[in-house]
Amino acid sequence: MIPFSRSFLPCFMKLLTRYPCRNTWESFCRFSSYVTQQQPQRGPGAPLSASVDAHGGVTVCNLPADVTEAAFSELLRESVCVWRSEGRVAVWLRVPLCRSRLAEAAALQGFTFHHAVRDEAVLSLWMGDGESRLPSYATHQVGVAGAVVNQSNGKVLVVQDKNRAKNMWKFPGGLSNPSENVGDTAVREVFEETGIRSEFRSLVSIRQQHHHPGAFGNSDMYLICRLAPVTYEINFCKHECLRCEWMDLAELAKISDAAPITSRIAKLLLFGLQNGFENIDLSMEELPAVYTGLVYQIYHRKIPERYK
Repeated sequence: MIPFSRSFLPCFMKLLTRYPCRNTWESFCRFSSYVTQQQPQRGPGAPLSASVDAHGGVTVCNLPADVTEAAFSELLRESVCVWRSEGRVAVWLRVPLCRSRLAEAAALQGFTFHHAVRDEAVLSLWMGDGESRLPSYATHQVGVAGAVVNQSNGKVLVVQDKNRAKNMWKFPGGLSNPSENVGDTAVREVFEETGIRSEFRSLVSIRQQHHHPGAFGNSDMYLICRLAPVTYEINFCKHECLRCEWMDLAELAKISDAAPITSRIAKLLLFGLQNGFENIDLSMEELPAVYTGLVYQIYHRKIPERYK
């Protein structure tokens, strides 16, 4: 039998205090599990397991199972002390919905809600000098529309939304899904609303609007992409759209029952149709990100080969 170290008794008593057990054998088994499984994951000194980020903060993802609020409060207090001594500037605490009772213990130690998504809330604690420099949670929603232009006849695909107080012609579109490229959003939304299959060609405009009623008062980014049609027969979604048709760009640029942004982009597309889309297109190129293994999409006017 391997002899216990001198630290056995203090650690064992500490464990009994944090995690009350029904009998001595259960306590011993729990202590054994604690020593052999939990301790290597904790990191240097801190009772709570945490990962260190590139900005000097730590993130706690895996909270102890079946821990009481009082025991968790003590674990968190001791961990924060360790992280402060290590010079960490922030703590991110990810609390699953099923353990939301632990959020109160964190709040009593200065943590505040940063954001919540589905079944998890993220709390944060700033430990650096001065006022908190932690970034706010995402405050924008991204909407994308697809302007499907048929270059052979100068027509563009437009819809009128259903259940609107004022039905105006617009380009089909909707909100971009998480991790979805804007070009993919435009192609998907056009197909879902109109039944038309298309291909992404370029980004042509970006609208930024703050205090948007449809974004819970946050900011809204609305991007319009130029798409090329692959199919032409309309089979629009009657749950979302009242009308859908191919309309002459010149007509769309003039009619009064089109949204202001639709009229403006119709004029831009008409200019591109007559003078070359290379004069209005923001083409997309994929480049490697500074984060290993990740890429990003950049949109800009085409660069002449001699400058690449």
